[in-house]
Amino acid sequence: MSTSTITQAMILAAGKGTRLRPLTLETPKPLVEVAGQPLIVWHIKALQAAGITDITVNASWLADKLMDTLGDGSQYGVKLHWSVEDDEPLETAGGIFQALQSGKLKDEPFILVNSDVWTTYDFSQLTDYTLGADQRAHLLLIDNPEHNNGGDFAINNGLASEQPVGDADKYTFAGISVMSPKLVEGLVSGQPAALAPLLKQAMIKFQITAEVTTDNWIDVGTPERLTQVNEFIEQNDIEHAGKPN
Repeated sequence: MSTSTITQAMILAAGKGTRLRPLTLETPKPLVEVAGQPLIVWHIKALQAAGITDITVNASWLADKLMDTLGDGSQYGVKLHWSVEDDEPLETAGGIFQALQSGKLKDEPFILVNSDVWTTYDFSQLTDYTLGADQRAHLLLIDNPEHNNGGDFAINNGLASEQPVGDADKYTFAGISVMSPKLVEGLVSGQPAALAPLLKQAMIKFQITAEVTTDNWIDVGTPERLTQVNEFIEQNDIEHAGKPN
């Protein structure tokens, strides 16, 4: 079991952002500005501050604009590796599988982040996380926001499950995790595949752990929540994720 620090991350950024239209008709969703800088840049800066040096980004919709804006990542002190999905997005697990197959993502544990969430979470809390030999992922969960009242997963003795045990609560997946490449083993190259079914299968085998974070978190999926996050950042005078002024 490796004790090495995690030095790579993947940001899922291939979606079309249909709920944010018309903003995303000509702007890829990760470049939608939050408090004056692209949403994805908040993640890049926060990951870099936590010691992550290699970040793989999958891109599909308006991929050229995304790559032209962010380049090789050197302006942020990181190295960006682009995994382009040319025809149709491969979905979450399919995108991870392609990045691994192409070598853009190294075959070792990585931090996985959805590009369409905003958070003040300090990623350095995950860089020293060590996955067990049979463990496939460690998920961050949050208290359920209004738009997901029913939650996604429950926790029992540190293990994530689709259904709660007894009267345990269900929480919402924050779109942040430590992931083992083993989770997507066996997928077919070029075939779209979602991550949730793979997580649920692994949960049945007790291979997924989870913890609840109370850090600020917003799913920037609609114009209303984009307004909400801008107002929150202004009111709290936040410079960038995890780094108040």
